[in-house]
Amino acid sequence: MTANNLRPGERLDELQRNGYVIIQDPKRFCFGMDAVLLSGFAQVKSGERALDLGTGTGIIPILLEAKTNGTHFTGLEIQQESADMAKRSVRLNKLESKIEIVSGDIKDASRIFGASSFHVVTVNPPYMIGNHGLQNNLDAKTIARHEIFCTLEDIMRESTKLLLPKGRFYMVHRPFRLSEIMCVMTKYGIEPKRMRLVYPYIDREPNMVLIEGLRGGKPRMTVEKPLIVYQAQGVYTDEIIEWYGY
Repeated sequence: MTANNLRPGERLDELQRNGYVIIQDPKRFCFGMDAVLLSGFAQVKSGERALDLGTGTGIIPILLEAKTNGTHFTGLEIQQESADMAKRSVRLNKLESKIEIVSGDIKDASRIFGASSFHVVTVNPPYMIGNHGLQNNLDAKTIARHEIFCTLEDIMRESTKLLLPKGRFYMVHRPFRLSEIMCVMTKYGIEPKRMRLVYPYIDREPNMVLIEGLRGGKPRMTVEKPLIVYQAQGVYTDEIIEWYGY
């Protein structure tokens, strides 16, 4: 499959990792910095299997395959059009033996895959609560940004079932929901173990938070140094450049 096989409205973007590319449709939803940062924050070790919940066009499994030593990566996606793009990207990168894309609902994830099936679960979930700022049309962008098909409760409930004992959970979210995130994680037996706040500039408030949790872990969390995105207008910091792979 080549770029000539793209469907109307789609484009082929380079990922700056291993020569990999990804198929995206700007009218639907394109991955952002949050996905890149999550793939750099998450750790998948040799011999481990990882599941990405709500994978969209498969960006996180593809980046994790490029950045980590994990054995196998799975992406679960409810929107059929996005899942189809993800499957085609996997084939285009010749990663069929390492990455599987499954169509399905996060709320049914433990039934689809079975209990204790993964060492690692990652998720870049919708950030907005309920109907906050919600438009009438449930297009792909709205679904990606709002808790329409799943909530934090759904994500944590399924993740604790999906993870092996002492399995690791990784999520990128917004700091304004941090208190709720911590409460729901501990409610479902995923203990927050590592956190890093992401700041657009050194003198601004954080606009993202990266969190690692451990299924059945003991209470003790490390707060890592802040991650600063820009050193000047339009100029990435060295650490962000390293995470992107430029």
